[in-house]
Parts: sequence; C-alpha cells; structure tokens
Amino acid sequence: MKRVIVTGAGGFVGRQLCQILAEQTDWHLVLIDNVLSHISLPANRVTLIEKGLQDEGVLNDAFAIPCDILFHLAAVPGGAAEQDPALSKTVNLDATLAMFERAAEQDNCPRIVFTSTIAVLGAPMPEVVDDASPIVPAMTYGAHKAMIELALADLTRRGLVDSVSVRLPGIIARPLAKNGLKSAFLSNVFHLLASKEPFVSPVSQQATMWLMSVQQCAKNLYHASLLDSALMPVSRVVTLPALRVGMTELVKEIVEQSGSNMSLVSWQPDPGLEAGFGKQPPLFTPAAEKAGFERDNSLSVLVANGLALTAR
Repeated sequence: MKRVIVTGAGGFVGRQLCQILAEQTDWHLVLIDNVLSHISLPANRVTLIEKGLQDEGVLNDAFAIPCDILFHLAAVPGGAAEQDPALSKTVNLDATLAMFERAAEQDNCPRIVFTSTIAVLGAPMPEVVDDASPIVPAMTYGAHKAMIELALADLTRRGLVDSVSVRLPGIIARPLAKNGLKSAFLSNVFHLLASKEPFVSPVSQQATMWLMSVQQCAKNLYHASLLDSALMPVSRVVTLPALRVGMTELVKEIVEQSGSNMSLVSWQPDPGLEAGFGKQPPLFTPAAEKAGFERDNSLSVLVANGLALTAR
C-alpha cells in the first residue's frame, strides 16, 4: 500500500482531492492541515496531523515512515501573501523547501505534486500565453511559487525526487468567505446568484478569466501523481489547460442554470483587480495536454460543477 502525504488537506481543493484518493485508491493518506475535524474518511486508511506546515515537529510526524507520493497544496494565498510577505516566506518558501528536502532525504525518489499558480506569469500578461511565456511574477505569492518550481526541478534533475508542478488557474466555486484570495469574486458570483442575492462584479463585462472547476482540478492532481515522467517537460512544470471565460458569459450561464435573474447583477469594475484577474489572454497548453491533463468540457459543465458546490 502506498503511503501518501497531502498538505492543505482540509482546504477547498484538498478535500476534493482526498475524496478522489479515498474512492479510487487503497493508499494510506497522511493528511496535514491546521483543521481536519471535518475530514470523513476510513479511519484505518488515514493519519491526521493537525498542524501548520511551519509548526515544530510536523516534518518528523509526516515522515515517520517514508512516503511514496507527496501532494503539496498548503499555502498562504495571494492577497494574504501580499499583505504579509514574511508569513508567505515562512510558509510558501521556507517550510515548503524544508518539506521537499526531507522528502528527498528518504532516498526513494518520491513523486511530488506541487500546486503552483498562474500568478508566476505576472500582470499584465502577453497577448497570448503558451508554454514559452516568461515568468515575471507581479506578487509575492507568485514569486515564491516560481522559486519552488525551480527548486523542485533541480531536486528532480539530481534524481532525489520525481516532481510534477502544475500551475492552477482560477478554481471555482470556493466557499463564500474571506480567504485571502483577490479572485474570490469568481466564486462569490455562484453563491450569490444561486441564492437570488445581488452580485456586484468588480471586473467589467468584457473581462476574461481562465477557470477550472474544483472537481476537474482534483482529477488533474490525481493524474499528476500517476503520469509517466517522460511526458513532462524538462522544467517539470505545466500550466493546466483551462477554459477562457468572459465574465458576461459566466454570469449569463449561472443565471440560466440557477434560475436567477440578470437584474441582480451590477458592474463596478476595479481597474487594479481587472488588470490582475480580468485580462487573461488566449491560453495554449500543449505540454500539459501531452501529459494528459484536461480542462472542463464546456462552460455549461464548469458552471454546473460550480453550482453543485453552492448546494452543500
């Protein structure tokens, strides 16, 4: 039986990933997060470590027995990282590097799946983004993620780990709550319109975003743990395929599927927010597609998946 560590297991994406791992594998899961009380998985297959990644002793607990696969999802998110760069460095850089170095010391070349971010691409983005687009992060969060991408590629080059870094687009629909994400409006629109409440869009009707449902995201992470290393580029990093969605299209599809009303929607664009999250150009991801990663099949499927989470 494989022993698998999942950091950030209690988070939005982490919970969805753990459910897939519980249903589709017989792996023993070592779950790490500050709060894990809501995790409901077979007790004989789960070890819970209710600690932050930077807490004393967490690495000794996690690596008491060598792991075969490590999913690293834990992070201080974008807006929160920008407000507290020191905390971002502690968690997103120092603690993350320490964990990967501990994994490398096992001497069994474990698969590491690292959730990076499109924030490494910076803002404004070029007219088209593809696998050759430069890395010019415009936020502390993106800068730290880019540093980890390079560190993992080096550990892989040295034969110490077998890494797969995936850059996530906007993942929806997150809970309606303050979570440090500047892109929270992309999830709030689902919750508010499904509840027939007013939604004020902080980006314009012409805004465009790269989106993926959390269900598809979790499937891609699971795929990352199993794929043939030869399918990955030398950088060991791919930008995940995503749907490029217009804000007007997204709102209309949510209204139609939820039975809401367009009269609940108003527009008050924030130029700064739109520059960072509403001007995402055409996206081409041949390296990810070659490696077997997938996007949601359509806008209709994306919205249906997002609305499914608002009913919970």
